[in-house]
Order: sequence, then C-alpha cells, then structure tokens
Amino acid sequence: MTVCRTRQGEVRGRTSPDGVTSFLGIPYAAPPFGALRFRAPAPPEPWTGVRDATAHGPTAPHAPYAPPFDALIPEHDIPGEDCLNLDVRTPAPGPGARLPVMVWLHGGAFTNGSGSASAYDGSAFARDGVVSVTLNYRLGADGFLHLPDRPDNRGLLDQIAALHWVRDNIASFGGDPDRVTVFGESAGAMSIGTLLTTEAARGLFHRAVLQSGACHHFLRPPSARLIAARLAEKLGTKPTPDAFEAVPVSELIQSQAELRAEIGADPDPARWGEAVLNMMPFEPVHSGLTLPGPDCGVDLLVGSNREEYRLFLVPTDRLHAFPESSLRAMTAAYGLDPDEALPVYRATRPDATPGELLDAVATDWFYRIPAIRLAESVPGSHLYEFAWRSPRFDGELGACHALELPFVFDRLDDPSYAPLLGDHPPQALADAVHGAWVSFAETGDPGWPAYDTTTRATMTFTATPTTVPDPRAPERLLWEGVR
Repeated sequence: MTVCRTRQGEVRGRTSPDGVTSFLGIPYAAPPFGALRFRAPAPPEPWTGVRDATAHGPTAPHAPYAPPFDALIPEHDIPGEDCLNLDVRTPAPGPGARLPVMVWLHGGAFTNGSGSASAYDGSAFARDGVVSVTLNYRLGADGFLHLPDRPDNRGLLDQIAALHWVRDNIASFGGDPDRVTVFGESAGAMSIGTLLTTEAARGLFHRAVLQSGACHHFLRPPSARLIAARLAEKLGTKPTPDAFEAVPVSELIQSQAELRAEIGADPDPARWGEAVLNMMPFEPVHSGLTLPGPDCGVDLLVGSNREEYRLFLVPTDRLHAFPESSLRAMTAAYGLDPDEALPVYRATRPDATPGELLDAVATDWFYRIPAIRLAESVPGSHLYEFAWRSPRFDGELGACHALELPFVFDRLDDPSYAPLLGDHPPQALADAVHGAWVSFAETGDPGWPAYDTTTRATMTFTATPTTVPDPRAPERLLWEGVR
C-alpha cells in the first residue's frame, strides 16, 4: 500500500504488478445532496487518519442507456451520495516527479457515463509516464437543468472543482500542476468546449483534447426553460428548485431519461426548442456560440470519427430504412439546401442509401464541422479524423461514434469495448493513437503538422495513419456560413 497526502487528508492506494499505483474514489467536492442539491459544488470535508482509496466511489445518479445502446456503450453504476470523486493512477506516487497530467471527462449525452468505468482506466497512460485522473460529475437535471435562482451548468462547475483539486494536490501524486491536459469525448469534449471560454476555468489546464465534440452544442435559456417546464409537467410539479428537490432521485432520473425519447417521437421546436436538432435535453446553458480565439492560452488537439452517426442508425436498424423525404427534411433542418448539398455528398457515394447519406450529413453537422471551426479559431491546433472501420454489424457500424476510445486508452482487450470493436482490432493503431495523445500531453505536439486554413492538415487514423490535406473539401465548403 502507498500513502499520498491531499489538502483534505492522507489517502492509501494500491500498486499493481506493472508498477502503476491507483488511488480511487477521492472526494474533490462535498456530496451534492440535501442543502447542496442544485447548488455549486462545495469543498469536501477533511478527514483524520489515512483514508482507504482502493475502491471506486459512487457514480453520479443516472438511468441506464436505452436498448440497444445499453449493450454497446460502457457503463458503470455505483450508488451513493458522495459521487463527486475522482481516481488517480500514477507511476511515481509522491512529490518530485513532475510528470504531465491528463484529466478525463467522460461522455454520455450529459445524462450517462462515469469516470470509473473500466473502459476509462488510465493505467496505460500511467505506464507511459503520465499521471491519469478520471472523475465523476453531476448529470441530467442535477447537473444541467436550467432553474431559477440556481447556478447553471452545475456539472461543469463540478469539473472546474475537480481541476482545482488537481492544481492543489496532483504534485503529491507525481504530477505537474503546470502541465495539465484535459481530454474528453462527446459530452466530455463538449464540456471542454465550454470550459475553454469560461473565465473560472482559465489557467486550470494548459492543453486540451476534444474527441467528437467541440463548442457548438448547448441550449440557449429559452430552450432550457422549455425542457424544465416539460420535465416538471411529467413529474406533476412546478419548474422550481424546491419542487424538483422534493422529487425522489430515482423518479427524477427515470423521467429525465424519457425526455430524449419524447423529443424523437415529437420533434416540435415549439415544445423543445434547439434540443430537437441533437436530441439532448440536458446540455450546457449559455446565450450563444463562443469560440475561444487565438488568445485562449491552451494547446488544442481536436477531431471526430468519419462515420459518427452510424452508432445511432445501424444498431437501431434505421440505416437502410431511412426514407429520402426524411433525409431531405433533416438536411434542411441542419441548415443546408438539400438540392444543393445532397448531390455533393452523393458524388463520392453514388450507391449510398438515404440513411448512409444522413450519416455523412449528420456526422458533419454534429462533429466534424464543429471540430474544424474550433481548430480554425485557435492557431496551432492539431486536427485528426478517426477512420478505422469496425467489423461489427457486418461492417456497417463503420468508424462510428465512440469507436476511438479503446485506442485512446490502449484497452483493446477490455470486454466492455468488444460490442463495438469486434475481433482482432489492430494493436498497431492503438499504439499510434494512444502514443499521439501521450506525446501531446508531454510536448503539445501529437506528431503531425498543425492545422491551418491553407493546408488543413488532418491526421487520418486508419490501419496506416496518414496526414491528409483538407479531406472531403467540397463537403466542408457546404457548411461555410452555416455551421
């Protein structure tokens, strides 16, 4: 057993045979319940003696993923109120090593996920000389519901509190508080997109990796108020903090899980506002799109997967059932003229079904174009596209959303990834992707040229990773002035 000191007290971790020491379930904020519910995070209570940190702490309350995604996406659920906790994995516990630090923000549409899932075990980063931190933050209504007289974006405030903990304590675990990289996927990356322009987060991290999410996903207050009103209606209560606090947590999370299905069944902007476009009723709330700009002071690595939207089309059997009329309607809803845009997408996909074209259009709207806009806004950023295609679902799953995760964490053998990966995923690709992330955390350079509006260099991760200039330029140009 190994002991390290934090500002709240000492913690005892466990060292594995490979030399990685893990400290699990360390509180970075007080339990966000009772008088602290729907409030900004409060400091954790100190303790005396040595606190055991050899088991994961509770996860933020959330409902399971709906089928079929419950069988495809890694999930982890540990009940308990002390859910604002984090895990540290280090190759060099104790002060003095000053190793780079990587802090992971998990995805899950702001309603699911946890930092303590085995899929996000940071041991491979620790093996390679990086101190890894994974954390839990409030989800759904507790984290993101827009309420009068309560702070917005409480889940993001949790993330900021965790970053404060890292700044104040990580040196005791062998980390360098002046070399902190925050990285995240999907909702985690979208969180980082907001943190980049949040004054309270300035200086808490120095590099950032945004995987399949950037700055474009948020709700303006009018849309957020519609979501709160509908959730209150479902619960038979008022859209006020006191009313929501009186609802049992189990009932609240079940009702909030049903909202996404309701939006899909009746995507009326009058009922849901902007949430009809991305089907996420809980997101960061702010007044409009803000890109960080050249003076943000953070090195960026940002990217997306080539066929992100197939995760939502293939397992649900919608890829080949999607009608042309719906493709045209969705393309228009995303802001493109179907008569102008769809021939451009068809030019490189002459045999594509409407569902396959929807994947291309929606992937660009959700993920690729926001990544490009962020890279354009911060000179010196690095851009990537993950393009290795999964063999699952007869090969139709493709380079879908979340598929890069086992490669980033170098955990191809983790059973929770098997439903997405299939058999025999290429270890050489994991070496390349994981190695790029480690290099970026160490030096700010992942190993390929920075992105600029002249060459638009994009690292394309296939079985043979290659830097490509401006991939699918005609499709990118369709979104100028639109997204």
